[in-house]
Amino acid sequence: MAADLVISGGSVVTSRGQQRLDVAISGGRIDRIGPPGVLEARRFVDAGGLVLLPGGVDSHVHLMDPGSTDREDFPSGTRAAACAGTTTVIEHSHGHPVRTVNDLEAKLDHLGGRSNVDFALAAHAWPGDESAKVRLWQAGIAFFKVFTCTTHGVPGHDVAALRRHLRTTADIGAVSLIHCEDESLTASAESLLRAADRHDPGLVLEWRDRDAEVVAAAVTALLVRRTGAKACIAHVSHAEVAEYLSAERARGAGLFAETCPQYLLLRENEIHEHGPFRKFTPPARNRTAADEAEQWQQLRDGRITHVSSDHAPSTADQKTSGDIWDVHFGLPGLDTTMPLLLDAAVRGRLAYEDVARLYAEVPARLYGLWPRKGGIAPGFDADIVFFDPSPTRTVRNEDVLSKAGWTPFEGRTVQGRVVRTLLRGEVVSEDGAPVDARSGEFISGAGRR
Repeated sequence: MAADLVISGGSVVTSRGQQRLDVAISGGRIDRIGPPGVLEARRFVDAGGLVLLPGGVDSHVHLMDPGSTDREDFPSGTRAAACAGTTTVIEHSHGHPVRTVNDLEAKLDHLGGRSNVDFALAAHAWPGDESAKVRLWQAGIAFFKVFTCTTHGVPGHDVAALRRHLRTTADIGAVSLIHCEDESLTASAESLLRAADRHDPGLVLEWRDRDAEVVAAAVTALLVRRTGAKACIAHVSHAEVAEYLSAERARGAGLFAETCPQYLLLRENEIHEHGPFRKFTPPARNRTAADEAEQWQQLRDGRITHVSSDHAPSTADQKTSGDIWDVHFGLPGLDTTMPLLLDAAVRGRLAYEDVARLYAEVPARLYGLWPRKGGIAPGFDADIVFFDPSPTRTVRNEDVLSKAGWTPFEGRTVQGRVVRTLLRGEVVSEDGAPVDARSGEFISGAGRR
């Protein structure tokens, strides 16, 4: 029987390798994969000379919708995602947190017809609110976002509260994404810095210092192992943190380690020049080329398990409209995460197979979206990125589709270009321009399914 569509002549990438194959799509899903020239279809698309990758699964995204939509919303954020090759996002907004099933249902009602890519939703874990967590998991959230220090108005978990949370999630099979900075260290540093009347950008490095992250991550990793929970440490900023997590994983912890492009490509000292445009937490830690090389190595060998954007934008006006203490944490990232990873593949820092593993397969598996999302194989959604490795371009603020309108990677030269993105077999971006179809669907988490 002829398929709806066959993509012919492309080099198909999975985490296990790449091969020139044709891909047949029917009803929005991948029907068959076969050698060139064999599959039958009513329509053919020539992908000769292009690399075909699974659509990105960005598992750490803040689109502020509903809430602070002057910073970002679903239509603009998911346009950026689609054009960059990201076809699924897992979103949570600190300004309008999901804490109850009613919150989740209200958010889903609001988001109807607002997304250009498929999406799952996370909930915020409040210390001590264990019964709500059970109901939220059963209602279909993808994970719980947990803080170990009060941030963005969300209360932090101390060690006792964190252990209670992890025991609850272990009992119900839920997953947590945990922001690791030690509350006592960040609070003490803040008190001393304010007493010294510090207002220079460099205070961020002392306020959210390396010890705060290492201490919280090491304690969290131990508790994940001892409770039998499943969790991911968010935005691992430097190699030492990843080493602690890797050691606990080797002891049997159900533990994952996420990083973001800002921790691979930005440097610690840039905050002195760029000020609020480098205010994110944990801050960038790399000081030398050797630091950077070690983190890329950890990506290749699996000590860092996957990549996300931690897309948390503010406009340039918002980033400059207050004191360094007061402006928002966070960076835009959906426009650039997949392109930067693919640039790394063209340049030999990663393989294409690494990109498929780090930004599609592992997050899809971790958060219960596999085998619908994260791969190119029969039965999967036909979420496919067409990538041309030949052209060179410069990242520019004026090309950013996020409401932020700027990127910390402005001026960087990248190799290659996403030329088309398919979501369930339909085009959602073409030649760098979005197809604003608002066809994205909600995907419920594993607790509901």
